[in-house]
Amino acid sequence: MKFKAICENHLYSKAYSKGKRAVTSALAVYILPDYAAMRLAKSHPEKKVVNRIGLTTSKALGTAVTRSRCRRIMREALRLIEKERPLKVGFLIVIAARRAAVNMKSTEIKAQLCDALTRLGMFRSV
Repeated sequence: MKFKAICENHLYSKAYSKGKRAVTSALAVYILPDYAAMRLAKSHPEKKVVNRIGLTTSKALGTAVTRSRCRRIMREALRLIEKERPLKVGFLIVIAARRAAVNMKSTEIKAQLCDALTRLGMFRSV
């Protein structure tokens, strides 16, 4: 499933300031309830409530190639985690890469992201 992206800067700011946070050595994950989720579900083709995802990488991480690689790995890790265990829906999820993420393998990033989402209570009990 393709993720719905967070496109507005003010939503990133809200997630950073008011959202719940879990930090690992490679990632910082911010979660905030999305108050526009029901309105957006009406425009969704399947009328489903979804999470909006934001991936951030600072210029301090390195070149554009490095930052793009980090975003690609974070996106794939989130996709694999969501495939294994369903996430709660109706949230803004911002994932920020930290300097340690540059040298990590994709499996390590996935494990840290899973740990952070578990600490935030984002997994649905099925």
